[in-house]
Amino acid sequence: MSTFALKLLAIIVMAVDHVTAVFVPFDSWLYLPGRLIGRLAFPIFAFLLVEGFHHTRSVKKYLTRLGIFALISELPFDLAFYNSHFSVFGGNIKTDLPGMFSNPQLYDTVVKRFLEYQNIFFTLFLGLSAIWLISEVEKKYHKNILILNLLNALITVGLSLLAELMNTDYGFMGVLLIVAFYLFRGKKIFIGLSLLLLSGNIIQAFSTLAVLPIAFYNGKKGKSMKYFFYAFYPAHLLLLYVLLLAI
Repeated sequence: MSTFALKLLAIIVMAVDHVTAVFVPFDSWLYLPGRLIGRLAFPIFAFLLVEGFHHTRSVKKYLTRLGIFALISELPFDLAFYNSHFSVFGGNIKTDLPGMFSNPQLYDTVVKRFLEYQNIFFTLFLGLSAIWLISEVEKKYHKNILILNLLNALITVGLSLLAELMNTDYGFMGVLLIVAFYLFRGKKIFIGLSLLLLSGNIIQAFSTLAVLPIAFYNGKKGKSMKYFFYAFYPAHLLLLYVLLLAI
């Protein structure tokens, strides 16, 4: 599978997960299958992030893109999930964007929610920052294993804690998984073990199945639709929000 094919698979299973989270009741028989399918998305994105890091001409530009889309995506992300029964935002509270700004109390509540939970682009940004700093440490201290390991451990722990403090999607586990994929690049068995060990619960353990499409990665880029995949995330969340208002 090419990079394009993996990205396409990732956004499809992500969309299934989000549609399920927003629209399907918890007690529906469709809920669990939809969320289990969605567990494949983040590991594929994490894998592609590491591959992108190794092939990008400018890590700084890569980080800038992730940062920009993290900010762009935050409003659609919070609107879509805040207006649903999604457990992170808890409650069947229906709001509309115009009404939010005309009601000071509601505005304060929603803004508070916006700051409580951050979208996946923030996690990817922190993960990329971690592996970039680790790579720089490896270049500078490759002859001093003690300092190299100490600094890399501090970088990993520091950015993982930052993910938790920011309450980003997948939190510290997301950053750790990206670092693991970087350290075990090309070692699919260790990638699978990392997924299993960092799953956290039985449902998330289904993310280990992501090693199957990853195993078929052929190292080829495929079709170039870079900004389509960036834009899809906030666009589909905004669509979910609009559909919520229509229901």
